[in-house]
Amino acid sequence: MPSTVAVDGVWKYFGDFPALRDIRMEAQPGSCVALLGRNGAGKTTLLRILAGLSQASRGQVRVLGEDVRHEPARRRIGMLGHGIGVYDELSAVENLTLFGKLYGLAQPRRAALEWLTRTGLEPVRDSLVREFSRGMRQRLAVARVFLHAPEVLLLDEPFTSLDDRAIALLQQLLREAAGGGCTVILSTHQLREALELATHVSLLHRGSLSYSGERTAQMLADPGWLYRSYGDPG
Repeated sequence: MPSTVAVDGVWKYFGDFPALRDIRMEAQPGSCVALLGRNGAGKTTLLRILAGLSQASRGQVRVLGEDVRHEPARRRIGMLGHGIGVYDELSAVENLTLFGKLYGLAQPRRAALEWLTRTGLEPVRDSLVREFSRGMRQRLAVARVFLHAPEVLLLDEPFTSLDDRAIALLQQLLREAAGGGCTVILSTHQLREALELATHVSLLHRGSLSYSGERTAQMLADPGWLYRSYGDPG
């Protein structure tokens, strides 16, 4: 089966410092990759390169056979990063309708209302986003990511600021997406939530991949085992 995401020899330098070192990995349709590593390991840097938001110093990333820096590939990606990525002075429904138009959806308002309902925000659909709590803004960002039915989902610390109910909802949405053939790459420090979803695990250690393979029952039973075995225990 062709890879949805293929990373071939990616390096990223900030000045003389190699933040990423010769990263090689692949992800298949329907897989969920937990991208793990301690602070500074390079997770956010790698996700930004996978999304086409940052350019690798060396190497190449292909998404569905296309160079990720090309527009056709980027339009098939949904990215949730550290920034919420919504407009404070628009209402929730205005935000999602705008993004639906940018993605070229045939019925952007209908899609917006559907995802506001699915994320529990329909009662506040006409409220300005600047009035939302951090958790509500995060749920709106989740709705934005899923709005255009992307074939690749890239998520950087998506469980931050979500309560238990919202975490369960996001886990359900990610399982449904992967079940429909979407490729999910998920970076988080919340190991148990990530490993419950993951089919595969990639562990970054000081900019290099120290482990990449299938998620095992041992990892799920003892989330710290992977760090003790392949990463810095400190």
